[in-house]
Amino acid sequence: MLFPMRRYGLVDRIVIGLDQALHTLAGPYPTTGRPNPAEAYPEAPLDERARRHVAGLMRVDHAGEVCAQALYQGQALTARLEEVRERMEQAAAEENDHLAWCEARLRELGSRPSLLNPFWYAGALAIGAAAGLAGDRWSLGFVAETERQVVEHLEGHIRRLPPEDRRSRAILEQMKIDEGRHATGALEAGGAELPAPVRGLMRLASRVMTTVAYYL
Repeated sequence: MLFPMRRYGLVDRIVIGLDQALHTLAGPYPTTGRPNPAEAYPEAPLDERARRHVAGLMRVDHAGEVCAQALYQGQALTARLEEVRERMEQAAAEENDHLAWCEARLRELGSRPSLLNPFWYAGALAIGAAAGLAGDRWSLGFVAETERQVVEHLEGHIRRLPPEDRRSRAILEQMKIDEGRHATGALEAGGAELPAPVRGLMRLASRVMTTVAYYL
């Protein structure tokens, strides 16, 4: 969510963060107003097995966006430079679009978001806050690496979609573009390259979340 441009104190940021958490987990999402990319395509007939599979993929992507919101909010809470904090808040606003698009697609498929979203959110918020405390260069580097891995993840989901499901594909393609831009922006802002062990742990945590959220 975007707020009037002013300097907020720690207590203000905590209150704003709580409001953002409630919106992330329960909606409605304060989107930027961009149209849903799926609107350009008609619904394709999917059999029950394909429908469940697509719903599982979109549930994972929705959970990933919940985590992204929490990461950005945690980093914005502990960022030292106002410019870095504003960059995190702007990225979080675009991620809200993704949340809204994924949830709308889940409803179309007769499905629901992950039941474990509060758990995913809490874990990601703690990680984001820790990254912010490590310093802005590391925090931005964490954003860049997270978004790079998300792009890879989205590419894999796009390949696994039924060819006829153009609505889901349009959503994931636009998300991939946005995530790639976030990664590039974080590096251009001075993000540091993360050590290989950290990148490996991030991939492991992501694998756990994507495996579980597909079903739950």
